[in-house]
Amino acid sequence: MKKIKKRNSLKYYLEQSYPMTIYPDDQGGYVAEIKDLPGCITQAETLKEAYSAIDVARQLWIGLAYKDGIEIPLPREEQEYSGKFIIRVPKYLHRRLSQQAVREGVSLNQYVVSLLAAGEVVQAKNRSPKV
Repeated sequence: MKKIKKRNSLKYYLEQSYPMTIYPDDQGGYVAEIKDLPGCITQAETLKEAYSAIDVARQLWIGLAYKDGIEIPLPREEQEYSGKFIIRVPKYLHRRLSQQAVREGVSLNQYVVSLLAAGEVVQAKNRSPKV
């Protein structure tokens, strides 16, 4: 006979703070989702409505999962990311990046991080709603 693992209370899960993503929909309005809760996604016409709608969707998702005995994932934490990953690049790109880092007077690692951060800023600007 298998022991059933004791679960936290429904209130415990509902009080968790899940990061949400809200982005403009191509056809107007906004899409909001909580990636830690698979399928927890909604749409709304305004940002204010999107925040409200995703909170309702979160509560419903958690409530139904709890009732059905489905495991409810906890929100991801910043500590889950080490800040380190390995990437393989073609030799010519490695050479170019290294040469540019020398010209900038920084390490290759620092130079690549600055390029990634600059790219993320551009992507974030493209994702932000036009108010």
